Amino acid sequence: MRITPLDAWIAGKVGHQGELLTRSAIQAWQLNRLRETLALVREKSAFYREHLSAAPTELGRLDDLAQCGFTTPEDIAREGQRMLCVSQGEIERVVTLDSSGTTGAAKRLYFTREDQELTIDFFRVGMSTLVEPGDRVLILLPCERPGSVGDLLAKGLERQRACPLKHGPVRDLAETLQLLAQEKVDALVGVPVQVLALARQRNDQARRALRLQSALLSTDYLPPAIAVALEEAWGCRVFDHYGMTEMGLGGGVQCEARRGYHLREADLYVEVVDPATGREVPEGEYGEVVFTTLTRRGMPLIRYRTGDLSRFIPERCACGTALRSLEPVRQRLSGRAALGASLTLSQADLDDALFPFAEVLDVRAELSHQGDRDHLSVLVRTVPGAGNALRPRLKAALWSVPALAEAQSRGVLDLALQVDASGYAPPLSAAKRAIKDTRGPTGMSKSEQCLSRAGSCR
Repeated sequence: MRITPLDAWIAGKVGHQGELLTRSAIQAWQLNRLRETLALVREKSAFYREHLSAAPTELGRLDDLAQCGFTTPEDIAREGQRMLCVSQGEIERVVTLDSSGTTGAAKRLYFTREDQELTIDFFRVGMSTLVEPGDRVLILLPCERPGSVGDLLAKGLERQRACPLKHGPVRDLAETLQLLAQEKVDALVGVPVQVLALARQRNDQARRALRLQSALLSTDYLPPAIAVALEEAWGCRVFDHYGMTEMGLGGGVQCEARRGYHLREADLYVEVVDPATGREVPEGEYGEVVFTTLTRRGMPLIRYRTGDLSRFIPERCACGTALRSLEPVRQRLSGRAALGASLTLSQADLDDALFPFAEVLDVRAELSHQGDRDHLSVLVRTVPGAGNALRPRLKAALWSVPALAEAQSRGVLDLALQVDASGYAPPLSAAKRAIKDTRGPTGMSKSEQCLSRAGSCR
């Protein structure tokens, strides 16, 4: 098994001269970059001058960062321009995101040319985990606009001497499958449910013509059942990528061990904290992922609350790197719906129950309150002709989910299942899949209510 290519890349960035990268070298670099970043934002950003006014002016060690307040999505929506550390003329790319917070205001993220170069370089190195020079790589992500994720990925692949093929999100399954075969694609990058629909398309001729060796899935959480389905259908290796626009699109990627994400630790300082108290949790325990940018100059982010839930895997990775491994993210704080007094349900729970069925293409759910009971509506999209025979099996699988079974036994939940056997439907948005909870704040756990109130848990 090869060591992750991020190891040598980060060793070069942090100036490590030894044979193997060490944690002490990484942490020394991170501490110096944190000091520089805090000095930069205090000098250049009106927002951070106020936000960090009570924080220590000098960090003696990495743990001291905990004395700096969190930055939240609501902060970006309200104060985005005041976070800038450069003039507007130096901004190369502005990305507008719909906010899932309480204000409803859009978030705008600002990137300089140099900031985007950092992402391109990460894509160049990270993709070398699964792509060799000369490989043909189909990009099933937005790539029309300069600076979009697909555009930056293509540039990174070109620098790796691979051949990127810009396609965009999957709209027509037959057309994309034909392209995969005709172009002799070696690897693809795409969204989990879209790539699953390709693999479950009943086209034996196109499947036999494929020579796909690997797939990298991104932009949404990867249910294990989808990874298994792709490997069984195509005989390829499936890798998971972690990132978000706020991170500069790239955050971490799996190595050949495919256990957790190795993070770009020369560019990001990542913490896992208790979402209710804000305190860092012991290594190996679950909490909310929080990150600080170390090398970004346009719009640095200090202790940004992602809302993602994960943990650092305590054991060293089998690939041999000193880089930490973040367990694959399966759910978000805002994606956990409370059922009664002590039960919670997430999109991951539904995915684990339903995606193992070979006919299933997508799973969507909405939770509402009707009378004195919660009402869960689940829409399952399947391959054409799945028929009514599948419906009772899906219903039984849903009732096997512990939270749903317990809610049913308590008499606090009704379940409605709709099966749409019309086949694949092109995506209407790039939003991550999550249970749509229309019940309001009463459907949130205590930690989620804390996160939803901007600044209340800082």
